[in-house]
Amino acid sequence: MAHTLGVDDAVDWETLKNLADYPTVKPEEPKIERKPKSKDAKYQPKLGFLDKIIKSRKIEKLKIAKVRFKKDHAVWVDAKEKAESEYAKAVAEWEQARDEYIRERDENNATIDKKSEAYLQGETEAISDYFDIVLSGSEYPDYFPQSYDMDFNPEGKFLVVDYQLPDSATIPTVREVKYIQSRDEFKESYIPKTQFNKLYDNLLYQIALRTIHELFEADKINAITFAVFNGYVKSVDPATGQEKVACILSLQANQEEFEAINLANVEPRACFKNLKGISSSKLYSLTPIAPILRIDREDKRFIDSYAVADGLGEKDNLAAMDWEDFEHLVREVFEKEFASAGGEVKVTRASRDGGIDAVAFDPDPIRGGKIVIQAKRYTNTVGVSAVRDLYGSVINEGAAKGILVTTANYGPDAYEFAKGKPLTLLNGNNLLHLLEKHGHKAKIDIQEAKRILAEKD
Repeated sequence: MAHTLGVDDAVDWETLKNLADYPTVKPEEPKIERKPKSKDAKYQPKLGFLDKIIKSRKIEKLKIAKVRFKKDHAVWVDAKEKAESEYAKAVAEWEQARDEYIRERDENNATIDKKSEAYLQGETEAISDYFDIVLSGSEYPDYFPQSYDMDFNPEGKFLVVDYQLPDSATIPTVREVKYIQSRDEFKESYIPKTQFNKLYDNLLYQIALRTIHELFEADKINAITFAVFNGYVKSVDPATGQEKVACILSLQANQEEFEAINLANVEPRACFKNLKGISSSKLYSLTPIAPILRIDREDKRFIDSYAVADGLGEKDNLAAMDWEDFEHLVREVFEKEFASAGGEVKVTRASRDGGIDAVAFDPDPIRGGKIVIQAKRYTNTVGVSAVRDLYGSVINEGAAKGILVTTANYGPDAYEFAKGKPLTLLNGNNLLHLLEKHGHKAKIDIQEAKRILAEKD
């Protein structure tokens, strides 16, 4: 908790922008060898005494030198034309990639400006997004889940946060490591169980108070008058071996009352109780309690979807279809993909702003969870910025995975960024294969799509 007191939790919108120039250096001009000249020494025949008095010998040597020059000159011309052609092609590809990068960068930065303005204007969805960014930027150790869900009520001006707390089994218990020279080994000593339980309880109370503090401190437009923190722990029941999720503490705080507290000097449990927080006397026992206020699980972003796939044929070009139809198509095909496992896929409101286009809920206990999906009906290579945006959405949503689907292909920087992250990149061929898997056929013709879209514009 002490860490966050020295941090301004308000969102600095400028830090969310990509202000970098295109990172790839422009191709260098080719180094072309000096053009051969007929006057060069290598093309001047060495004439001896006989060459000077026998004219035919001189003519033959001059002829051989001239042929050598023409041959070298032709080789030079070919090499020059090839180098210049390859350079022109490399520059054209570089300029296309640079222009696409700048376009995406500027669009994303404009979206951030719009989100900032929407927040300042007090728009409900923008306020939810704002507090989502606040909590996602909160720094915790890597072994903390840092997963949460939230619901903002504009009428009551309150925010409810369901926060996943760390299970005690994930907290390090090593107190000291000593090296025993005589045995050439390390010996670990552990925090006593009683002391660890107290530390664990103290940690959870601090997380609750810290989260409330971060929300209130970041609230620069007084969007919320009170906040509710519900702390959940996901653990394995030792009696059944089954995973269980329990709400073990709940705290409601009024902004004016909370800001009067000097968090630097409080004892976390006493402060929690003084604010009329609800919990069992021993948090480490994971005794479930009823939350003070529950989240309304109806996501206001979701809209009714419509079918697209059944109307597709082999002549339909996905890269040229209406962008909103494309998003619903992606939702539809993933719904079929997850259907066998009882999954659900919902489409979000159309925005064309690069946000989340669909959210999947996969109930599989191993690979499942919340999955955010973005659909890009592109006719150009998808750059790394789109993949960065997807990863940001995964973090902000507390999702298990992100999937990016495009009608085009991805650049090498996009694949490089996705390495080691819970991201899946599906290109046009992958999408066609997925459609065919579920009984639908279509085509992707990028050049045709460019012509069609250009005519529409």
